[in-house]
Amino acid sequence: MENLYNDAIGLLKQLIAIPSYSREEQGTARLIQTYLQSKNIAVERLVNNVWAKNKYFDPKKPVLLLNSHHDTVKPNTAYTNNPFNAFEDSGKLYGLGSNDAGGCLTALLCTFVHFYDKQDMAYNIIFAATAEEEISGVNGIEALLPHLGVIDVAIVGEPTKMQMAIAEKGLLVLDCISNGITGHAARNEGQNAIYAALNDIKWFSSFEFPEISALLGPVKMNVTVIKAGEQHNVIPAECRFTVDIRVNDCYTNEEVLEIVKEHVQCDVQPRSFRLRSTAIDTGHALVIAGKQLGLEAFGSATLSDKALMPFPALKMGPGDSARSHSADEYIYTDEIREGIDIYIKLLNQVL
Repeated sequence: MENLYNDAIGLLKQLIAIPSYSREEQGTARLIQTYLQSKNIAVERLVNNVWAKNKYFDPKKPVLLLNSHHDTVKPNTAYTNNPFNAFEDSGKLYGLGSNDAGGCLTALLCTFVHFYDKQDMAYNIIFAATAEEEISGVNGIEALLPHLGVIDVAIVGEPTKMQMAIAEKGLLVLDCISNGITGHAARNEGQNAIYAALNDIKWFSSFEFPEISALLGPVKMNVTVIKAGEQHNVIPAECRFTVDIRVNDCYTNEEVLEIVKEHVQCDVQPRSFRLRSTAIDTGHALVIAGKQLGLEAFGSATLSDKALMPFPALKMGPGDSARSHSADEYIYTDEIREGIDIYIKLLNQVL
């Protein structure tokens, strides 16, 4: 086991050193390929997605997918460390993507290596390191899934303190346009599109959807981007704003859109309906095994590639979601060690 721990932490340090912004993950994809090949594991790649199957893959058996992503967001301006300089201090491993989701990725990868050549398992295992998760891009897990065959269940590696996110909210992003009539500000001419938008923005900020999920709580809406006007003395004829809506399991994305349209005056265009709320049954073998290990089940407010999986998926991994996308991001090395231990114990109960 010590070799697995050392591999996970060493590989994470190498991943941190290679910039891997969404759509620019070529370097980290190559590194993951090389690592698997060094273990004499056959590996495949599609764009910047890398995957491998267990040695004794049996088409008659159900399939368990182990998945996490290797792309990162760009470092924010508050960084005081070099985001690509991986270093340890006081038990913490610092670097961009260390917590989201490098620790999860390397822990799952080393778990896959542990089980790779085991025989007589109840499930086949596929490991997939995927791209474009941070932007919900079309060349990530969504592009890869058709190449993997039928998947029966997945573990999605995201920082959850190794507790079980059995459900997560979906995401609906709306682009809204309020219209007015341009005119000269000095003469108070025209109709100000900003004022028209304010009424709708106030509704988005105050409306409460009546159905509240026991696991995921209420639907949450936030106006996150506003753009209007070009110069101070011209009444703007158009105000554009964006709304981020986190949808619980009581509503479909389509139902939320219809409720919005009933209440606002602006033109509303959804970017996509594809990022839906998801859940795994509490009676699934993975969840039961997790509870037997003393793990807690909860509903997650954050989105992951779980939203794009048309099969049951359990989200869990080392690290803390509160550290994701933060300045001077870090993960505790002991969290990675614990993550590998728990993943292996969990899979031993179902495999």
